[in-house]
Amino acid sequence: MSTLAEAVAAIRSGPQGAQVAAVFDFGGTVVDGLPRRSLARKVFRRGDDRLATLLGGIQRGGSDGDYGRFLQAVERTWAGASEVELEQLGRKAFRKEIYGRLFPEAWHLVRAHQLAGHTVILVSELTRFQVQPAAERLGIGNVVCTQLAVDDGALTGHTEGAPLWRAGKSAAVTEFAAGREIGYVYADSVADLPLLELAERPTVIDPDPALAAIATGNGWPTLTLRLRRAPRPIDYLRTIAGFAGLIGGALVGVLRKSYTGKRQTMADALMHDATTATLRAIDVQLRVVGIENARAPRPAVFLFNHQSQFDVIIVPKVLDGAVTGIGKKELANHPLFGPLMRFVGVTFIDRANTEAAKASLAPVVSTLRDGLSIAVAPEGTRSYTPHVGPFKKGAFHIAIQAGVPVIPIVLRNAGEIAWRDSPIARSGIVDVAVLPPIDVSGWDPADMDDEVEGVRQLFETTLLNWPEPD
Repeated sequence: MSTLAEAVAAIRSGPQGAQVAAVFDFGGTVVDGLPRRSLARKVFRRGDDRLATLLGGIQRGGSDGDYGRFLQAVERTWAGASEVELEQLGRKAFRKEIYGRLFPEAWHLVRAHQLAGHTVILVSELTRFQVQPAAERLGIGNVVCTQLAVDDGALTGHTEGAPLWRAGKSAAVTEFAAGREIGYVYADSVADLPLLELAERPTVIDPDPALAAIATGNGWPTLTLRLRRAPRPIDYLRTIAGFAGLIGGALVGVLRKSYTGKRQTMADALMHDATTATLRAIDVQLRVVGIENARAPRPAVFLFNHQSQFDVIIVPKVLDGAVTGIGKKELANHPLFGPLMRFVGVTFIDRANTEAAKASLAPVVSTLRDGLSIAVAPEGTRSYTPHVGPFKKGAFHIAIQAGVPVIPIVLRNAGEIAWRDSPIARSGIVDVAVLPPIDVSGWDPADMDDEVEGVRQLFETTLLNWPEPD
């Protein structure tokens, strides 16, 4: 049994460059299989046979019979559909269902290969309609999968050439990677044994019993990834208790400090009591490194990577007072978060209107100069994977104008506690790294693309090389 750290270390110390191919199987390796029972309930409610086929094919392992039934379902439900229709359905399915099943460890491995300059290939016996959206989010440009025949712009329901199953998959990868050394292959099923045997360093991921025995006999490294489970009844109950704790804690905090008559003192107590009660109720613990950077210097612009709806609970808990935030205007009307965010002085901006957003941010500079820090997610939206998206520059302009530093807050695995668009939280530990302050006083506001990208890269570097606990 190997660890993720050992696998990444082997990638970094091994051959570098595009002549080395790193091949990832899709189902069970990059994305966890979708549970058939809950999937059937969802699709039955929607009455969408095409979606049922698309999602139902994404399984961990799978037998010859399972794959045969998938191809039969494709013929029955996709015949006559246009490629555009299936592309749209695939992207919608990714945003609604599939993204939550992506293994964070797979992103880590993919990114390590990309940084090593390797040619990363995502392969699947499934179709591009299922695989391509995930490949794009992972930054993988090479996708090898079963092709479907098209006649006059519509799918026939049949494959174009041989399906990529068992030896067919390994043959397709061999052809695609011609001229390159297939250095690494990651797969989870004995059906992918021909694929694994292509590699100089095959790695099996949570293997089925047959593949586990072969891996042991061959001395192949084995990795175990954290299962991407759907919320359980206890998670729903904890989340309800968490929202109750948020409201109750907010009220207690305000009342506890109401005698002072000072709004900011009451706002600090609100955030402290509300976040503490919420995290306790949902059974989430924070493991923080670099906490001293959260305390000084103040004021500052704190930047955090955005993964889940609960980031607005996690970040204020880490900063523990004397901070407010910037949020999208839609949150102002949220029945729960809206009133609380208004009370603590959050500035709401219209992201669709650049000029209006700039005007809304002007008072934030005064807020900083008055001694109150600001927390903001520079990506502007929650990410589907651990990947840190492009940064908007607004937070950096604010810091320059106010004469304060920016301080990165890197969140790891917050997206595992609560998936991107889910209000349901799971218990667990969220790792937080507060990095040293960055002086932006010498930056040119008209030419700071490289500096902003450097800060974004700092987030990604931290995620890939997590600092030791204090």
